[in-house]
Amino acid sequence: MLQGLIKKVDWLLLSFTLPIMFAGLITMKSFDGDSSLFFSHQIIWIFVSIIVFILFSNIDFRFLRRTEILVGLFVLFLASLFLLMIFGHIAGGARSWFSFGGFSFQPTDMIKLVVILILAKYFSRRHVEIAHYKHILISGIYAFIPFILVFLQPDFGSAIIIFFIWIGMVLVSGISKKHLLFVFLAGVLAFFTLWLFVFQPYQKARIINFIDPYTNMHGSGYNAIQSTIAVGSGQIFGKGVGFGTQSRLKFLPEYETDFIFAAFAEEWGFFGVILLFVLYILIIAKLMRIASHGSTNFEILFGLGVIIFLVSHILVNIGMNIGILPVTGITLPFMSYGGSHLLAEFMALGIASSMRNYSRVSHPDDMKNEFLGL
Repeated sequence: MLQGLIKKVDWLLLSFTLPIMFAGLITMKSFDGDSSLFFSHQIIWIFVSIIVFILFSNIDFRFLRRTEILVGLFVLFLASLFLLMIFGHIAGGARSWFSFGGFSFQPTDMIKLVVILILAKYFSRRHVEIAHYKHILISGIYAFIPFILVFLQPDFGSAIIIFFIWIGMVLVSGISKKHLLFVFLAGVLAFFTLWLFVFQPYQKARIINFIDPYTNMHGSGYNAIQSTIAVGSGQIFGKGVGFGTQSRLKFLPEYETDFIFAAFAEEWGFFGVILLFVLYILIIAKLMRIASHGSTNFEILFGLGVIIFLVSHILVNIGMNIGILPVTGITLPFMSYGGSHLLAEFMALGIASSMRNYSRVSHPDDMKNEFLGL
């Protein structure tokens, strides 16, 4: 029985994540102060997340193709976002956490996974008709409801990730150029509406500082400047573990979460960053292979949705660490401190690993033809 359980796990996919998590632990441990607390908590979350990955790899997730189950999950997690507004713990200016003693849980990370599932289900049955604008609007409603609930916390970064998941899955489902232009113009209009009537002053300051962080280098632009300095000071081979001055001397804020990439780059340099990128590429390539052999369009779209989810997090986090994107508080997958995002990531990988167990062996051209309805 144990051998059967082990056989169903995609150990290669798991192995690509382990060095990234280890690098995160080393970065947290290399600094004084509260780092030991982050380190010990993160070890627990990693252990729990790996167990969840193994368990999910052994579940037959074909039951997720049923509409009533996915709708139930969608409603359940929307309800958790509503409850968050009442009972949530405020941290970093956002009511995004349920606090349980020494541990906190952020349901926002889970809703991203649920959005991937609900959109994969919706598009899997309508991929031939996706050129019709009504399917873009209906799928947009599925994404807009959690988007607005997350935005009101306010958690602008996670709301943007939900938007990226939606637009990415619309694109891979096959959207006409005309409708793509419509979506782009609608996005521009929505941004200006949010700027005029919704954005809080600190959110506007982050965007202004993205354009020119030196306009308030001792205030809202401070984080972006210090992060950029940390990344650049790592040079080729880094300063060595525990010798990152920007983090060690507390110039770099939140080096264990939002800016862990900058702290890592300062210690490990360009060489370490390249190794990190290689590991992420291997994870994406493995997920792409799983998606390409999905037994139905639902599995294909889910695998692509997980890729969009991870790539969005990676690009936004690294982008804000090197000063080419606004600071939004987005974690770096498998590396940043926190249990909620780790659980969501390993649940997604576990579902993908499970889908591999009933995947089909087919030529990529055959998969492409079926996906396009040919």
